[in-house]
Parts: sequence; C-alpha cells; structure tokens
Amino acid sequence: MTTALHIGFLLFPHVTQLDLTGPAQILSRVPGAQVHLVWKTRDPVPTDVGFTINPTTTFADCPPLDVLCVPGGFGIEKLFGDADTLAFLRRQGGQARYVTSVCNGSLVLGAAGLLDGYRSACHWIWLPLLTRFGAVPVAERIVRDRNRISGGGVTAGIDFGLALAAELAGEDVARTIQLALEYDPRPPFNAGSPDGAGPELVARYRAMVAPRLAQVEATLANTAEL
Repeated sequence: MTTALHIGFLLFPHVTQLDLTGPAQILSRVPGAQVHLVWKTRDPVPTDVGFTINPTTTFADCPPLDVLCVPGGFGIEKLFGDADTLAFLRRQGGQARYVTSVCNGSLVLGAAGLLDGYRSACHWIWLPLLTRFGAVPVAERIVRDRNRISGGGVTAGIDFGLALAAELAGEDVARTIQLALEYDPRPPFNAGSPDGAGPELVARYRAMVAPRLAQVEATLANTAEL
C-alpha cells in the first residue's frame, strides 16, 4: 500500500495559474500523491487570466503537508502583510519535508521567514528582491538548498515539478511522467530568458513591469514584520 503524500499549493487571488497548475499536473502523478489547493476559504479564487480555481481545503483544515509549494503572481503583494497566510506558511513550513516555490512565490516564503540563509530561484525580474529576506538569489531554473527547492519564472515550474518528482519517487518515475505529458519543449523563439531575448526586448519588458515592481517594493518597505 502506497503511503499518502500530501502536497499543498497556496492558492491566492491573482496567482499566475501556470505557476500552480504546471507543477500540480506533474506532482499529481507521483505515487500516493494527494494534491491540496489551500486558501482561507473554499470560495473560488480568481487567477491572473480571469478564470477561477476552487480551493480543496482551507488553512484551518489542511493536513500536515509533506510538500509545501507557493506559486507566484501579481497577487503576492497582498500576502506580504497577510498575517493569516504567513502564519499558515510558517506552521506548515516548519514541519514539511520540502518547502518549495515557483516564480516570485519565493518572495512570499521569504516574507514568512522561511528563506533566511537559503539559496533560492525566482523570476528574473523579481530575483534581486530576495535579499530583503536574507535569501541568496540564484539565477537558475531550479535551485536546491537543503530541503528548499525553488523554480524560476512560470514555465520553470514544470522543470521544478519534474525535479521534485524525482526527489520524491525516483528518476524513473519522473522520466515516465515527462513522457506521459509529452514534455519536449521546442519554443518558436529564443526569447525565454534575458540572455536569449537581448537587451532591447529586456529593456521594453522592464519598462512594462516597472510600475508593478515599484508598487511591490513600496509595499515591502511599508509592511511591518508580522
């Protein structure tokens, strides 16, 4: 009989849905996996693309997690000062086998005090903010530091999910999941990283997100430690 493996994703308003659904699709196929989508209530939660996702459990009812994962999204800004969310992450992160994140979800782990002294990935545009929480920013697609495993921006969550599946169930299982999902990416453009995109496109994107980044930085500066 396979022992249950409780894998919990923080589901919050305006999450980047692929940060969550990419690794959830992979990890759901690990033997014994029980995937939990956790929020304060069971009410539908809006994602960054407009459709909603239903939580499967609440902070109060969530079982002890073997894997805690925080995805990213523009909604992270409201979590930095959210005492209930940070308390949940501290409680679960203190006993989880793996404490993980995708994209700028690592900043939320940092706000909960779970990355102090740890190396961590993040989406490249948000990566420097990790130092505010005592974390060591690493510009890699997957970063492991003890029981912390983090993925870079958005699509890196799929790679992260496969790496974590290998940690949990072995490389053969992870390779089988990759084959089952036909994960064989061949993007039409070499623009998925700052190096590939080139300085002109990077500068345009930085200008696009500058107001949002400034808002988040201001929120971090004004949020008292909880």
